[in-house]
Formats: sequence, C-alpha cells, structure tokens
Amino acid sequence: MAGRSRTIVYLMLVLVMLLWSGNSVVARAIHTEMPPFTLAFWRWSGATLIALPVAWRYLRQDWPVAKANWKIILFLGVIGVGCFNAFMYSGLQYTTAANSLLIQAAIPALVLLFDFLFFRNRPRAMQVVGVIMAAAGVLTIILQGNPSALFSMVFNRGDLLVLCAVSLWSLYTVFLRLRPKIHGLSFLAITAFIGVLCMAPLSAYELTHARVIMTPGVAAGVAYVILLPSLVAYFLFNLAVDQIGAGDAGQVINLQPVFGALLAALLLNEPLHGYHLAGMGLIFIGIALPFLRRSVRTPMAH
Repeated sequence: MAGRSRTIVYLMLVLVMLLWSGNSVVARAIHTEMPPFTLAFWRWSGATLIALPVAWRYLRQDWPVAKANWKIILFLGVIGVGCFNAFMYSGLQYTTAANSLLIQAAIPALVLLFDFLFFRNRPRAMQVVGVIMAAAGVLTIILQGNPSALFSMVFNRGDLLVLCAVSLWSLYTVFLRLRPKIHGLSFLAITAFIGVLCMAPLSAYELTHARVIMTPGVAAGVAYVILLPSLVAYFLFNLAVDQIGAGDAGQVINLQPVFGALLAALLLNEPLHGYHLAGMGLIFIGIALPFLRRSVRTPMAH
C-alpha cells in the first residue's frame, strides 16, 4: 500500500487542517458571546456525549487494555486536549493572529526535535529541507513578503502561552506512537473526557466574570467545533500519525495559514496578494518533499 494509501493519508491531514482553521475562524467570530475556556469546555463536553455511545462497544472490548495503559492515555489526553487548549485559548487573548501563526510554524521542527530526543529517530534530509521551506512560506505570508517586518513584531506573554501550547502539541504528536492498541474511537472518547475534566475548572472560573450569550449563530458555531474540529479532526489526525509517523504528519500543520488566508478571502472578503501565493507555494513544496520519498507504514490493527 504505497503511493495511493499515502496520498489518502495526506488528504486526510489536509481536511484536518481545513477543519482546524475553521475552528479558529469560528472561535474569533463568537468570542464576544462565548468566552474561550467555556467554548472549549462545551466543545469537549459535546464531543464526549457524542463519542461515548458511538464508541461504547469498542470501549467495552478495549477497556482492559486501556486500563492497563492508563498512564500514557492520561498523559496524551492532558497535554493534547486539556493543556493544549488551555494554553492556546489563553494565549490568543493577549497576542495577535500573526504572532500565533508564526509560533505555530515551529511545530514541524519541534516534532522532529522531540522525535529525536525521546525516541532517537533521526530526521531525514528531505524532512529537514521540507520544514525549512514550509517555515519560509509561513513567514512569507505573515510578513507579507517583507522580511524587515519581522523586526517590528512585538511579542508578549500571550506569545509565551502559545509557545507552551505549540510545545505540548508537538509532544502529543510524537508520543502518539505509545498509544495502546485500542480502537481509534475508544481513544477519542477517553481523551475527550479527559479534556472535559481539564477545562471544567477553567470554565467555572471564567464564568464568574463573563457570561454566555446564546444566539442561533453561536449555537451553530458550537455545533461546528464539537462535530468537526473535535470529533472528526482529532480522529483523523491520530490515525494519520499512526500511518505515516509524527515527523511527516507534523509538517502538514503549516497548511493552517494557507487555509486561514483562503477562508478570510472567502468569508471576510479579504484580498489575496502575491505574497499569499508565494508563501502557499513554498508551504506546498515543503510538505510534498517528504511525501515523495517515503511510503506509508503498515497500520496498527484496531
């Protein structure tokens, strides 16, 4: 199952990045009506309520294995769902979208670094070149084709919080290799519930000084983040990392600024400029390089 299967996995990751980009658009659109931690709590509560009955028969079969491996499942749920969301949502309260995207561009390099530090997997030359090219593409978009703009960017505590989120997500991606051999729906249901437990106290504190304003638009936005960025995207991302490895899967994350620019053009009527197209080209090349050199690993049996 070489080229064709690998193409399918990459198409899955492209869909994941599109859904996560949409999540950012929705979160920004309803931020005045729905405070961020409460949105995250509702997101994972809804995901858990949907995932549990769908995954129930798998959970019953997988429970002995899950119970025996509870430490790694708890670790992945805490860093990849709970802490990542907490740091990212809180960081976005203080920093700009451009700064956030710039910091998130470090994820592919951090994934390769952590993969080497913890599992002694040396990155391939094509992976390193791909990371550099994709990062250059992200910079081109963020700096609007003007390298000197980097020196005028101002960083604050929000950027540090986003960096913490980025580091946690990179660890989550790398440590997914230790996920026990349970069905993907079982793993999703358990980690979603862990996310609920992590976000509940943050939401409770937030609601002491903020409130939710429920409108049809807010309800639609909440439904979107529950169904697509949470249930569908996390399931597909976990599966993709299982198929092609953390390093190659991590590089596709740089598609988010591409989709962000395209969604802004489609939904907010923001223009696309030449630097957008140049940056997109570099990102696509950077992602394609590892794709051309490596075949899909045999998947785990679920």
